[in-house]
Amino acid sequence: MTARYEVPAGKVPVPGARALVEFADKSLALFNVAGQLYAIDDGCPHQGASLCGGRLDGRVIQCCAHGLRFDLVSGYLLNSTALKVASYPVEVQDDRVFIVIASEESAP
Repeated sequence: MTARYEVPAGKVPVPGARALVEFADKSLALFNVAGQLYAIDDGCPHQGASLCGGRLDGRVIQCCAHGLRFDLVSGYLLNSTALKVASYPVEVQDDRVFIVIASEESAP
């Protein structure tokens, strides 16, 4: 089962910005990189530090706690597949933004 959560219009970040959004039991970081939106879990998989406030360099977010860097597209730690933050598709329809979250039962 897949759920689509609408991001409130006031929370959609402009290019170069980010926003923390919460849906049900999830806290997500939403980034706008050159007009493209990316959504990931806000908690670093290493020790749970917030990624939303980390240093953004293109499509790479750096955890402010220990410096780990993750690709916003794949969610993987740079140059490794050993550690991954969950990433979610973002859909834009008629100026409305949705984050798509597949339930764990249907996730590959």
